[in-house]
Amino acid sequence: MSAVPPSSRPTRSRHWVIVFAVTLAVITYIDRVCISKAAPLIQGDLGFTKEQMGWVFSAFTLAYALFEIPGGWLGDKLGPRRVLMRVVTFWSVFTAATGYAWNLTSMMVFRFLFGTGEAGAFPNLTKMFTIWLPQRERGLAQGITWLSARWGGAFTPLLVLWVLEFVSWRHAFMIFGCLGVVWAVVFFIWFRDDPREHRGMNEAELALLEGAEKNLDGHAAIPWRKFFTTPTVLLLWLYYFCISYVWYFYITWLPTYMKEALHLDGAKSALLGGLPLFLGGIGCFLGGWLAKIIAQRTGCLGSARRVVGAGGMIGAAVLLAFSTVLRDPTLAMISMGLSGFCNDLSMPGAWGACMDVGGKVAGSLSGSMNMMGNLGGALGPVVVPYLLTWSGNNWNVPIYVAAGTYLISMLCWMFIDPVTPLEKR
Repeated sequence: MSAVPPSSRPTRSRHWVIVFAVTLAVITYIDRVCISKAAPLIQGDLGFTKEQMGWVFSAFTLAYALFEIPGGWLGDKLGPRRVLMRVVTFWSVFTAATGYAWNLTSMMVFRFLFGTGEAGAFPNLTKMFTIWLPQRERGLAQGITWLSARWGGAFTPLLVLWVLEFVSWRHAFMIFGCLGVVWAVVFFIWFRDDPREHRGMNEAELALLEGAEKNLDGHAAIPWRKFFTTPTVLLLWLYYFCISYVWYFYITWLPTYMKEALHLDGAKSALLGGLPLFLGGIGCFLGGWLAKIIAQRTGCLGSARRVVGAGGMIGAAVLLAFSTVLRDPTLAMISMGLSGFCNDLSMPGAWGACMDVGGKVAGSLSGSMNMMGNLGGALGPVVVPYLLTWSGNNWNVPIYVAAGTYLISMLCWMFIDPVTPLEKR
């Protein structure tokens, strides 16, 4: 048999967008998780109470939620190249500015502005995937991206612990802020909104993207009426609200929980505290892979995503509640980590649904889902201190509340149609 001419073999330039997404996902979680490990030092230096620290955590999450839709809309309208370069630079500046905070007000303002910038990250990465990747590769790309995001957060406590051996918490934030600026410059130089304008792609690779060009054209209006009258969109919003309520416990109050309830501290605390995010990352990857395998065997991608999503939520609820009855702190954290794994089995399906259901408005739809999720995430860090006060500092109470929200998410997945495009509903 004759060899295939090189010109007829697809190049692999499209896979570089996954590399950029992976590195940015890691940076986003480093920038947002580092404050939880530095929280005791910040509270000591600035005299914050637990309730005040909870408001600091939520200042980021509230801004992140409010600006998700504007960030996604800008990506749909202007293209991800310009939008990502600007928002990554913007939030990196305010990551560094966190190190200059001098009181509660300044800290909350800096974290709010930081969240404003980060809000544009994942909706625009989703938009980028709809333009640069064929449909069959998008779910796996989301799984890889979220695996990287979770692992970035998982190893951040150890990274912060190491950095704090050499510099103060203030200088640590300045160091982390520089990472995003470097990414933004390299990305802007390499990336093009239209793959056809990129010199690294040949005709064979462009042929793989046939049909994706319809997602390139910008739009002026967000189809709010369609969003609010489509059950799948409403259920995606509720599902993401619930899981984000729980997830932000892991990246805000978990170090305090381990210290006060499990009596863990130091390097062991940093290592075990990364389990929900580390195992969650594996769940992100396996969730996309499992849905793909089930879809191949059943011929129905929608059912495959529902099975993986609902199953993951049941496992997350049971394992999180089970962690409270284990006397050994290490076993308790392993159970909590496995709960994080089950939580993230559903993530590729949800973000894949935003791409397949949203189409041309994938940025706006994914932004709206992430907005609702982060409203839940903003609620969690504030509610936890008040639940502790109400329960006499019983840490099991916020854990049980979190497990209950997972059961609500499971019910949502039973009725989501994650594949039918909006225009066909």
